[in-house]
Amino acid sequence: MNTRTGRRTGGRGRVRAASAALCLFAGALTATAAGTSPAAALTPPVSLTADDLTTWQTNGIVWSMATTDGVVYAGGTFSTVRPPDAAPGTGERPAVNFAAFDAATGAPTGCSLSFTMSSGTATVRALALSPDGRTLYAGGQFGAVNGEGVSNFAAVDTATCTPRKDFKISVSATVRALDATADTVYLGGDFTSVGGQTRNKFAAVTTSAGLLPWTAHADEVARAVQVTPDGKHVALGGDFFTVNGTATHALAVVDATTGALTTSYPGFIPDTSTVQDLTTDATGLYTANEGTGGGVFDGRIAIDLDDYRQRWRDTCLGATQAVLVHSGVLYSGSHAHDCSSMGGFPDQPRRHLLAQSVNDPALLPWFPDTNDGIGEPVGPRVMTQTDKGGHHYLWVGGEFTTVNGSAQQGLTRFADGPDTGAPWVPNVSLSTVTPGRIDVNWQTSFDTDDGELTYRIYKDGASTPVHTTTGYSVFWNRPQLRWTDTDVAPGETHSYRITASDGTNTSAKSPARSATVAATAERYPARVLADGASLYWRYDEEGSTFAADTTAGLDSGFLRNGPAYRQTPAAVAGGSTAIGFDGGSEYAYSNRRHAQPVRFSVETWIRTTTVRGGKIIGFGNLTMQNSTRLDKHVYMRDDGRLVFGVYAGGARTVTTPAAYNDGTWHHVVATQGTGGMALYVDGQLRAFSSLYTTNENYAGYWRVGGDNLSGWPNRPTSNFFAGQIDETAVYPTALSASQVSAHYALRTG
Repeated sequence: MNTRTGRRTGGRGRVRAASAALCLFAGALTATAAGTSPAAALTPPVSLTADDLTTWQTNGIVWSMATTDGVVYAGGTFSTVRPPDAAPGTGERPAVNFAAFDAATGAPTGCSLSFTMSSGTATVRALALSPDGRTLYAGGQFGAVNGEGVSNFAAVDTATCTPRKDFKISVSATVRALDATADTVYLGGDFTSVGGQTRNKFAAVTTSAGLLPWTAHADEVARAVQVTPDGKHVALGGDFFTVNGTATHALAVVDATTGALTTSYPGFIPDTSTVQDLTTDATGLYTANEGTGGGVFDGRIAIDLDDYRQRWRDTCLGATQAVLVHSGVLYSGSHAHDCSSMGGFPDQPRRHLLAQSVNDPALLPWFPDTNDGIGEPVGPRVMTQTDKGGHHYLWVGGEFTTVNGSAQQGLTRFADGPDTGAPWVPNVSLSTVTPGRIDVNWQTSFDTDDGELTYRIYKDGASTPVHTTTGYSVFWNRPQLRWTDTDVAPGETHSYRITASDGTNTSAKSPARSATVAATAERYPARVLADGASLYWRYDEEGSTFAADTTAGLDSGFLRNGPAYRQTPAAVAGGSTAIGFDGGSEYAYSNRRHAQPVRFSVETWIRTTTVRGGKIIGFGNLTMQNSTRLDKHVYMRDDGRLVFGVYAGGARTVTTPAAYNDGTWHHVVATQGTGGMALYVDGQLRAFSSLYTTNENYAGYWRVGGDNLSGWPNRPTSNFFAGQIDETAVYPTALSASQVSAHYALRTG
């Protein structure tokens, strides 16, 4: 979350909302057939691909955009533009804080303007077009346009691309927001006077630059103005706490003719948060919010225009800078890093472009991305949209210097087709735990603009699939799917490959995976499953990001940072391989987020000679970084002794008297139930406490190989475990001593 010095809003078309809420059931299998038209590659109501188009770039920040008749105007703080794929300093053309582009090609047009000032850094913070497209209004901090003297506010004739000499009015400080009707231009910013008269942060002028009596005085900076579709009201956004002396923080609605406050929002948005941008469609007003400090609100709010009350709000963290509606979808630019509070992705590296239905805050499967870039940095700052040549275009400007992982500065754009991005190749794992069949497991793929993908399984090199199904996935939730091949006989060996398709683009086939059909059940895994394991990772994959779950729960693991696959010998006779972790950054986490396990057992095998300790298995609230809430874990101290800990009003632990970093395989089981905490090693109870039967209540993920250990007794040198791990299982009950010893006894098969 960040605090900024300002930005622009306004100047974009309005589109009718026409969408129903999209329900996201991750991992559900359906019989939905993939379509054949380009739009079939997108999950409705999303109608734009996530594939960025070739676009000219700036050498600085784009703060503002507006568009008409297939031309996109961009303003900001930059001095040149350059071709797509060109490095800074290559092929540059002068563009002093302003440039105009063809919406369909991404190339500059012949319109060139220079916004300057005698001292300091000039910038164009706001652009808005008159409804007829003939006049472009510009606001910011500048003293001249093409040498024509102005005062932070100007009008440009779009037909000739020249500043209007008949439109001049003095604005005392930076203009950050604009919106225009046929006869009025509304502006917001830092100013305290317009045309020599007092206007605190908001003002309105005629299209001939005459100051209007419209008055909406605010006590702090204005950042957004948006005229409602009926033209009767103006929505205001910013840092303010009062408008015309009445308490209303960050958001207000005023009369379009007088400026009188019609709807106030005291306490609606936390005092630590502001409104950075506003947009509307036929039925709603949408806010982009930014906060600093604790208890902030960083997400988006949808407000019904019939009563100006909340329709929904999302609670993602990571300040939103820009919002725009197209075909029933609210697109936003932000640096969201934690949407777990609303069922989205947990805290992790920032994502910068998101989409939601105007009727439902659930995140839709549209995930192009930028980096943070320069400036604060926060990535995207502004969005605009237009049609040309039968296609719809969404333009994004900001501080970023990469788009979808490739170098691209300041500007990018997306369209309604064609969709050219194929889904990721599926990760495949085979299981022969049950005799007489082969279970084909795979980690669902990721496609940046489609959640529902079609999977085709090919057997023994055939060109025709033996099975086709669909599954839903997004980047943070790629659930495991399974198909069981029963058209096999004991002793036979078969191979399988899988493709993923979005209906238009199909991935390459996965590498062939082979397995031999078992005639009898393996005794160790059969007992693990019979005793009720809810998660069981055997680590037999040949190299991927995937640890297949052998249970019916399909709670697969994400393998992070390239652990060592196919480690031998395995811990259990008959088990094919183990996995190796480096003790530095490698670990695995469960795909599913779980409620607090009140009763549980964790079981795994370890082999190590480390003298730096590390977490072996545990429960944490984060996946892509070290957890901030963590317990229900087993870790190794530097001296090789094992610790089992839960948090119950404090760290509660039991510790083995012996060390287990002797380079041989050891069976480790930790349980908590009504009888307390128990830690077993090699089939025997090694540590116990009857005092603690509860643990910390939070939702989280099972993690293997490493996580935070801050604050825990005898914390080892490393948070991460260096060694081999095999046959990891989690149970929703406390295993008994006899069950534990029976598991250990089956190690030889």
